[in-house]
Amino acid sequence: MQGKVILVTGGARRVGAATCRRLHSQGANLAVHYRSSIEEAQTLQAELNRTRSGSVALVQADLLDIARLPQLVAETVERFGKLDALVNNASSFFPTPFGEITADMWDDLMGSNLKAPLFLSQAAASQLRKQHGCIVNIVDIHSEWPLKNYVVYNAAKGGLASLTRSLAQELAPEVRVNGISPGPILWPEAGEWADEASRQHIIDRTLLKRTGEPDDIARTVAFLIADAPYITGQIIAVDGGRSVNL
Repeated sequence: MQGKVILVTGGARRVGAATCRRLHSQGANLAVHYRSSIEEAQTLQAELNRTRSGSVALVQADLLDIARLPQLVAETVERFGKLDALVNNASSFFPTPFGEITADMWDDLMGSNLKAPLFLSQAAASQLRKQHGCIVNIVDIHSEWPLKNYVVYNAAKGGLASLTRSLAQELAPEVRVNGISPGPILWPEAGEWADEASRQHIIDRTLLKRTGEPDDIARTVAFLIADAPYITGQIIAVDGGRSVNL
């Protein structure tokens, strides 16, 4: 990991921030993308740069603006001179009950969870090929086991799972592409899982009988970037056994 340059989308908060801290602690230089969480992004940047000066840059974009995505790669390379890895972490998540789905819901969920990872990967491909780098996509166990009332989100993450395997074929042998499917790691900030009964039901159906930590995802991202040179086209479930006990 030492000296690698990694672009992390949605890196300012929650799992994204944990991933940035983990990668940085192992020696990586980071381009941390954010959309609107500027205060969190600046706080994280200051924290990590205190440890290693100049090692973290911030890049801002609305990932739904596809024309902006090549600039994220260009800004990263301009700052650090190369790009070794891309972590497609940014995501939107909200319910879309069947019968109430709108075009705006579709555009938001498909845009952040599938369209942006595709076009950002495409923009980054030439730089990643130069470095024999890799892409890590944050998928979801609900790409295979759909969550009720989340029709569009499920479909978008299912598409991201398929995209992960497709890109592994397209970019081989120079670039590895893998995914991670989190289970119950952090509860959504709003929505139907906020009540205690719903949370306990999920925990009860998880083999390890507990939620995971953001660093469980971060460690797996670090593994796939730094310690998995013969792994590509794979999606690793980090879910405490939830996906085998649905």
